[in-house]
Amino acid sequence: MKKQNRLALLAAMLTFFTMGFVDLVGIASNYVQKDFSLTDTTAGIFPSLVFVWFFVFGVPTGMLMNRIGRRKTVLVSLALTVVALVLPLLNYSFLTMAVAFCLLGIGNAIMQTSLNPLVASITGGENLSSTLTFGQFMKAIASLLAPYLAMGGAIGAIPSAGLSWRVLFFIFLVMGASTMLLLGLTPVEEEALTEKPSSFAECVKLLGVPVVLLSFIAIACHVGVDVGINVTVPKILRERLGLTLDDAAFGTSLYFIFRTVGCFSGSAILRFVKGKVFFGISLLMVAVGLLLLFYETNRTILCVAIALVGLGNANLFSIIFATALTGVPSKQNEVSGLMIMGIVGGALFPPLMGLLSDTVGRQSGAVFVMAVCTLYLFVYMRKIRV
Repeated sequence: MKKQNRLALLAAMLTFFTMGFVDLVGIASNYVQKDFSLTDTTAGIFPSLVFVWFFVFGVPTGMLMNRIGRRKTVLVSLALTVVALVLPLLNYSFLTMAVAFCLLGIGNAIMQTSLNPLVASITGGENLSSTLTFGQFMKAIASLLAPYLAMGGAIGAIPSAGLSWRVLFFIFLVMGASTMLLLGLTPVEEEALTEKPSSFAECVKLLGVPVVLLSFIAIACHVGVDVGINVTVPKILRERLGLTLDDAAFGTSLYFIFRTVGCFSGSAILRFVKGKVFFGISLLMVAVGLLLLFYETNRTILCVAIALVGLGNANLFSIIFATALTGVPSKQNEVSGLMIMGIVGGALFPPLMGLLSDTVGRQSGAVFVMAVCTLYLFVYMRKIRV
């Protein structure tokens, strides 16, 4: 790879790290729920405020890439992310947090739509699944840091200047602004369009391609499980073990530790193992983990269950995404937009999880919803060709 491409790939991987900031919504929503005395149903709205924008901005971002290029589109997303991180530092209220989560979701929707095709441009499509998986590893590091930073600020282990758990917004702000500067100074060679840019209607029509439609639903289900675990694990630990929120936050960290390990190992394994085989093994781990989370009350077994879901969930996104992109190679920008629309699963499923948990009076209601999502992914596995 040329030196220029190596620098561009470094900038892209750091942007994947910035992409992981979206996962702060899990631990943040728990603290906001505590600070403002919200029910599970109301607190479940916060992940929706982040992830609903993926449905709104997915296809328009694909069209925007066709007009201004992939790198400039990623820069727009980074700018929105920086603004989202500033707001909670200026004022902490229910309304401010809602607006910040919305902007974080919009920025992340644009970022995830444009960054994956940008990586395809940088690598030329070579080892795309493993490269995207390594990007997910970088994203997982940020996801892993979020609960630790929040806990550290809440208990005073990290100097927070009165921000308490919100110190994580300041730290992520510095990292996000630095990444935006680096990518802004890094040129990227992007292939010129050989066809007329697709209209909105033409983009949506791609859902008529079976592999695109099924991949769209698969992304929604995968993200539903990912966000659901992120939000629900502290609640499960508080319910089953009687822990405080600060103590239960370790469950979110544990999930992201093993998701990070899974992403790192998966980036290497996918160079030698068929994506379909690896997908199946990953799903089995998720299924076993969710089964244990449904009823188990032993601390050690609960930790094993969280670890299994983290390992299994680590590589599903990149395999689904690569399957969709290679399914219609001439329309990668448009397909990328549609796949990112599927992240709306992170908005659709958490409120349903919260509602069902409130209805049955136990977090097993949320686990049941995640189990249904996992069942669909087993059905989808037949379509994987990477």
